[in-house]
Amino acid sequence: MYSIIVVPPPTTEDERTRTQFRLAPGERLVFGRSVPEGGLLIGHDGVSRRAGEITAHGTFWALSNLSAHQTYVVENPEGAGEHIKVAPGRLDAPVPFEFSRIVLPAAGDLLPVEVWAPRHDYLRAEDGTDGEPTAPAFSVDRTKRYFAVLAALCEPRLRGAPHAPLPTVEQVVERLRPGWPAASRTSVQWNIDYLAVKLRLKPGPETAEAGPRLNGKKESLVSMALRFDLVREDDLVVLAAPPRRATR
Repeated sequence: MYSIIVVPPPTTEDERTRTQFRLAPGERLVFGRSVPEGGLLIGHDGVSRRAGEITAHGTFWALSNLSAHQTYVVENPEGAGEHIKVAPGRLDAPVPFEFSRIVLPAAGDLLPVEVWAPRHDYLRAEDGTDGEPTAPAFSVDRTKRYFAVLAALCEPRLRGAPHAPLPTVEQVVERLRPGWPAASRTSVQWNIDYLAVKLRLKPGPETAEAGPRLNGKKESLVSMALRFDLVREDDLVVLAAPPRRATR
């Protein structure tokens, strides 16, 4: 059973007819400017003759960087800027992303090699488990106003611009107004402050401690929300539809 699919960069051949390489667990694919038959040939002068090797595992894959000087970056296109770096000479670096893009620096060009790992294995919960259920790490209600504010803050990076500046409070107000006509700078800022407490970036009002001043509050909120998948691209529908419950 194949578990890894590798899509060559568009420079190798016509975009519409690029050959995909399908790897079963344990199989390897060498890529570079000069590779054995069956490997991924990348005809670019800036790519090493044997640039790297991809090894398929059950639900993930590993990358070996066989170049002497170039660091490779493996991006998660769905991860709002999430990436890993594989140093020159590093062997079998595990890559956990379901959809990945290896970025190869090549004499002024950046060549993308896409790798898909669509296989998922999950633990099957047993019935009749005794004891109290585990409390969720983050409890968010997607019908509340605060979640719409959080989604608006995360939207630029979820739309494929991982390094985009975060929207200002005024821009969030304008974004929310179609579904929340009464949105204002004061109400949006209140929800941002509330989120900082709810996601434990600041102590709550019930504590005696004021806590340190939180600089970069919006950046901290977005970073946490994207890192733990509190807001996904599918959640952006809340920006188009009025919330079901009017909560400040």
